[in-house]
Amino acid sequence: MSHDISKLKSIASQVRRDIVRMVHACQSGHPGGSLGCTDYLVALYFDEMDRKPTFDMKGKGEDVFYLSNGHISPVFYSVLAHAGYFDKSELATFRKLNSRLQGHPTTHEGLPGVRIASGSLGQGMSVAIGHALGKKLDNDNHLVFSLHGDGELQEGQIWEAMMYAAHNKVDNLISAVDYNGQQIDGPTSKVMSLGNLRAKFEAFGWKVLEVENGNDTEEILKVIDEAKNLAHQGQPICILLKTQMGAGVDFMMGTHAWHGKAPNDEQLEKALAQLEETLGDY
Repeated sequence: MSHDISKLKSIASQVRRDIVRMVHACQSGHPGGSLGCTDYLVALYFDEMDRKPTFDMKGKGEDVFYLSNGHISPVFYSVLAHAGYFDKSELATFRKLNSRLQGHPTTHEGLPGVRIASGSLGQGMSVAIGHALGKKLDNDNHLVFSLHGDGELQEGQIWEAMMYAAHNKVDNLISAVDYNGQQIDGPTSKVMSLGNLRAKFEAFGWKVLEVENGNDTEEILKVIDEAKNLAHQGQPICILLKTQMGAGVDFMMGTHAWHGKAPNDEQLEKALAQLEETLGDY
């Protein structure tokens, strides 16, 4: 498959600018994980997913995506806007009263691209499994993608869902884990060690792929292509996406400190100086 790497990197740079500007403007939000997952979500929405240009809640006849770690809403909203689901000018309303762009995605405002509320962690895989089973009932061979935080895997419901998916051969599901080793209170290794995630997913009956550099566009595309080729073969698929929290902004990288912290004016300017404006700021 041919990929336009330069286009994807250009979009990713603009998305990162959106993220830091959105969080700065309301002095609230989660920039670290959003920056870390930017390259993956851009690859999905602008290259890998077979999606329709307009949003349909049922998603029949197209690939669909579920964000389980909903606190990284800044990257999700920016990607949805640049994908054409709503005007990017709406990004300026992030976390404001009566905005459709709340801190965690919700459904009652009818924001195109959002299928579930994902403020509570641990639930996205269960919903994604449900949609994947629905596609099987509809004889729809398209795929369901989901994204989860590694700290989120400390939620028990995730492991119940993993057992269910393997037992029921939900092989049209590709679930990625943002494996950055950080969560709100510190490194996951210190808060509650996740152990050998690959071995655990495999023990639960999943096919596991790894992206050693989850901020490298070429490597991400290669692994997603491999995952898609493994679909419909009897096993759900996990992608362990080894990212850097805060990727793209040097002073935010590799630390939990920017999990849920907004940059001040000086920090915003420093961040923007590292991120090329490629598609025009909102």
